[in-house]
This record gives sequence, C-alpha cells and structure tokens, in this order.
Amino acid sequence: MRIGSALRATLALTVWDEPPPLRKANIRSYAPQLALSVLDVPPRDEGVAGAKVAITDNNTTGAFTGQKFNLEVVQVKPDEDVTAAFDAMMEKSDRYILTDLSAKQLLSIADKARDKGVLLFNVGNTDDSLREEDCRINVFHTAPTRSMLADGLAQYLIWKQWPKWVLIYGSHERDKLFADALRRAAERFGGQIVGEKEFKDTGTAKQTDSGVVQIQKQMPVFTQDLPDHDVVLVADESEVFGSYVPFRTWIPRPVAGTAGMIPSIWHPASEQWGGAQIQNRFEKASGRRMLSKDMAAWTAVRVVGEAATRTPDADPAKMEEFIRSDKFSVAAFRGQKATFRSWNLQMREPIFLGDGRGVITTSPQEGFLHQVSELDTLGVDKPETKCVLK
Repeated sequence: MRIGSALRATLALTVWDEPPPLRKANIRSYAPQLALSVLDVPPRDEGVAGAKVAITDNNTTGAFTGQKFNLEVVQVKPDEDVTAAFDAMMEKSDRYILTDLSAKQLLSIADKARDKGVLLFNVGNTDDSLREEDCRINVFHTAPTRSMLADGLAQYLIWKQWPKWVLIYGSHERDKLFADALRRAAERFGGQIVGEKEFKDTGTAKQTDSGVVQIQKQMPVFTQDLPDHDVVLVADESEVFGSYVPFRTWIPRPVAGTAGMIPSIWHPASEQWGGAQIQNRFEKASGRRMLSKDMAAWTAVRVVGEAATRTPDADPAKMEEFIRSDKFSVAAFRGQKATFRSWNLQMREPIFLGDGRGVITTSPQEGFLHQVSELDTLGVDKPETKCVLK
C-alpha cells in the first residue's frame, strides 16, 4: 500500500550576456512510498530526474543563445504548509515553478504566484478539478487528468469491441475519483458498466505469506457475483488491491485501469517517435528508465526553454504570452507536438496504454474524430469546461 508523498521543485531561467541562470524551481511533496509490488515502488527522484535531463537539454541550446537554466529542488512533507517554501523561492526571484503537490497545497500558493507574475507547472497532480472549477490563469498542466487517462483507455476498449465492463474501485478518495472518470468515459464513448463493487481497505497486511494466500482465495470469490462482462476495470490509485486482480478473477477476462493495461502519458519501454533518444539520455543520466512523471517534468522544463529560445531577451511577460499563443508547441517524443488547451491550460498529449513489458497501443484511437484536434477527444473539451481562468 502506498504511503502518500510530496515533492516540489522550482525552475529558474536566466538570460545574460554572461548568462546568469534562468531559474526554475521544483517544489515537491515527498515521503517514501510502498507498493503492492516492489517493482512499482516509485524511485526517490521520480519527476526530478526528468526535470534535470531537460535542464541539460535546455542548456545545450542555451550555449548558442546566451541563456542558462538551473533547477532548485525543494522538498516538503505531503500535508505540510508549502507557503513558507514558496516565499523563500520568491526571495530568489524564481519565476517558473514545477509543482508535484496535492490540490490543497497547489491552490494555497497559486494566487500568490499569480500576483507576483510567477508561472506554475503542475507535473504530478491528476485532479480534474485543478483544470476545471479550481483552475488558475497561471497554472499550466503537463500531468494528465484522470479523465484523459480514462478516455484513452475507453477508446481502445470500444475500438476492440469490448463494450461491457465491470468496475472494481477502492475505498479511498482518489480511487473514487478515478472510478468517476471511468464512468464518465463509458458514457462518453458508449461503454456499459454492467456491475460495480467497492473493495474496502481493511488494513490487512497482504504482503505477508498468509495475506497472499488469502488474496488468491478471496479475489475469485469477490468477483464471482459480477454480471457477464468483457473487461474488468480497476480503480485503485491507493495500491490496496489492484495488482491482485489480474489472473485471479472468477472468470477469465482482461483487466485494465490501475492494474493490467494501464493508461499513462509515457511508458518506460516507449521507443517510437524518437523515444529511444530521450530514453537513452535519461537512462545515462539517472540509471533507470523514464516514467510518466519524469516526462511531465521534462516537458514542463522544455516549455520554458522553448519559450526562452523563441522570445527576444527571454522577457518573462513575452514568454508567458508566447506559451499561451496558438504559435506555441513543443516536441515531446510522442508523435505529435504538445500544445496547451486555451480554456483550462491542460497540455494536449496522447495516452499510452501498456503493461509491465511494453506499449500496447496509443490513444486517441483511429476513428475518434474532433473538429480541432483528435487529442481533444481525451479529457474535458472546450464546450464541457467549467474553467473560468482568473
């Protein structure tokens, strides 16, 4: 079971004749985490490693443009007040801050950042509310939303003509939020959730020998009374039971969601669209393969680098204007250039569906059309948004 964690980082960009660094900071809420499988325990530098590789990439270009970038990482506890850490960043004139925080922590600094002309880049939080009812005009999102992840998964299941789903969800708040996203995706794309069950967290030590034996006996019984279905959807962001569902259901069916076939914005085995290049650079720098949060952080740093390169003197106001404009895009090794949705500042990005070994497919799927961008079939589209940027 994962123990919550948070980490934040700041990105600073400086442009100089003899360049002082363009400062970026990363403010991160962090605590060590556990997972049902030791193979899924997040590395301590998850996200930060991606930002560091992007800093190196930016400085390679900056050597020719007279720009230098640096990164300061600030770490706080998951439930800690982050305003003091933010104020300290402001004293150093940090203008671009990557955040990997809870919604409460992020919102506690968003308005202060806006008033000081500081841009925040959310690289870790998937809450749709941060792009909708709680959106802010200075908060850009390179992390995906739960609705984007669920839509990417649903499109593939419909493309495969597997429309009948059962949903097993955990008892924690974030499990329920992802379950809501899956229900929305079913309604949006024509899936049918024919049955649901909640798996309550009773605090059992499932990683003990006796716990695993119990799970082998309990999971078939738990799924026995579900109606006939094509796929089992799992919503277990809290890592209580999800990894125990594949191959243990009463009837043999594919599993998808937070277990089995998992949606994400990156996969450590991805090598298409030049992905092998970034994977090799990342592995050389960090000693491991790149994860989704690393890609989100890498992309955020590259957004600032691209804007600095394209903007005379890297003037912060002009950089922000450029990032918001229709002219802005950044290459992100995912088949299409990444841009921001003007209505809620969420990055348009494809969704990878993969298992522990490789990429199975990438959404949007063929046949899911959109009048502006097929990527806008993933997540909240402009006519649906509740966001009023302020």
